[in-house]
Amino acid sequence: MIRLTVSVIALLTLSGCVTYPDISQSRSPCRMEAGGWCSFVRDAAVEAYPYAIAATNAYTGDNDLYEDIGPQLEWLGKRPLPPEDEGKGFGYEIFAHYAPGTHEDPKRVLVARIIAFRGTDFDGFTDIFYGTLRNDQIDIAVRAFERERAHPDFADDVPWVVTGHSLGGALATEVSIRYPNVRAYMFNTSPFYGGDAMTNDMRRTVFNERGEVLRRFARFDEAPAAEVFTLNCGPQNDTFTKHRIRPLADCIVWIAAYGSEDAEMVVKANGITRPMVECGDENKPHPGADFRPLVPCVHQARRDEE
Repeated sequence: MIRLTVSVIALLTLSGCVTYPDISQSRSPCRMEAGGWCSFVRDAAVEAYPYAIAATNAYTGDNDLYEDIGPQLEWLGKRPLPPEDEGKGFGYEIFAHYAPGTHEDPKRVLVARIIAFRGTDFDGFTDIFYGTLRNDQIDIAVRAFERERAHPDFADDVPWVVTGHSLGGALATEVSIRYPNVRAYMFNTSPFYGGDAMTNDMRRTVFNERGEVLRRFARFDEAPAAEVFTLNCGPQNDTFTKHRIRPLADCIVWIAAYGSEDAEMVVKANGITRPMVECGDENKPHPGADFRPLVPCVHQARRDEE
């Protein structure tokens, strides 16, 4: 408890003026690939971008949600929490995930249902108290998952996927540990969780922005085993901006659009601009899923000076 308290206080008082160089696992060797992003990163982004959108839109009421969530997702809402779980800062949303194509197609294939757990809301201390200093939100998240999975509306064999950003990522981790058949995708995930790190490790995927603030605390807890992708989409951003879900999700969607027409539709529908680190003019349109570079893509660690 003392360690967590100190960590939270430090989190709230850290300076946000750190800038990181143009280094990440996803570039340098891949300058002749689409957008300069390595193929394994592009493939992972195609797989993960719907979950990044769902994790973003779990922050119900925020002003930077996706207005158009794309053809692979359908928002299903959620059910009210039991009285005993209310007032503890917990929130989630449910989405249907369809195979590539449009979810308006009568032949669409439902591949998964998603529970997206909301991360910390800094409007108050509630999330920090019940989600980090105590384990209340872990138990609430597990109960919410069990309740939704058992609901008559979902009485079929469609698999469940959990996702979340920050604290929501820790909650998704906990559910994936309790239920090893559940796939999990986490974004800038919190290192504060309580389960065994290795349980279900092959079915978890994490995307972190290099230098985001919670990575400073990952040293204090064993990170949950997962396939981890470290991006450096906004090297000039401060550590708190790097932690936000929308910039990271936009970057993942942009990278995915080099291999997915559905992701390209999301880029255009939401006016997503290129990551600041990617080569090209600041206002360049996305070249599309069929783009093949003719010259090397040189990433930029700093904005061009006039």
